[in-house]
Amino acid sequence: MAVRLRLRRIGKKKAPMYQIVAADSRSKRDGRFLEVVGRYEPRQHPAAVTTRDDRVLHWLRHGAHPTDTVRSLLRTTGLWYRWTLTRNGLDDARVATELEKWQMAQGMKRQRVEQRKARRAQRRKSAASKEAEASAAPGQS
Repeated sequence: MAVRLRLRRIGKKKAPMYQIVAADSRSKRDGRFLEVVGRYEPRQHPAAVTTRDDRVLHWLRHGAHPTDTVRSLLRTTGLWYRWTLTRNGLDDARVATELEKWQMAQGMKRQRVEQRKARRAQRRKSAASKEAEASAAPGQS
């Protein structure tokens, strides 16, 4: 039996939520599954991903393959990096230090993105004010 970590859709129409489940690869998308290991809520801002880390790692250790979407969600939470480090044979203390470094880098990355957004908004605001000044005085060049 090939086990996959994949998304199972729940929620109302036009309001999707997903469970991250360990399921037999032959079962349907919303069909039978072995265990719920997490949840993904894309409509929240930012999208919320919660996982039971120990169970996800358990299934990965036992040969489960995540779908591309689940793998990308695990990357955003840092769990895929943790799995890669443990698979490469690092001990728990080294994994913890590497994860701390990764989390700091992610925080700095978020700060840079926020600063970039603020600069763009400022540029748009100044461009709009210059355009408004130019349209207010049409005869002057």
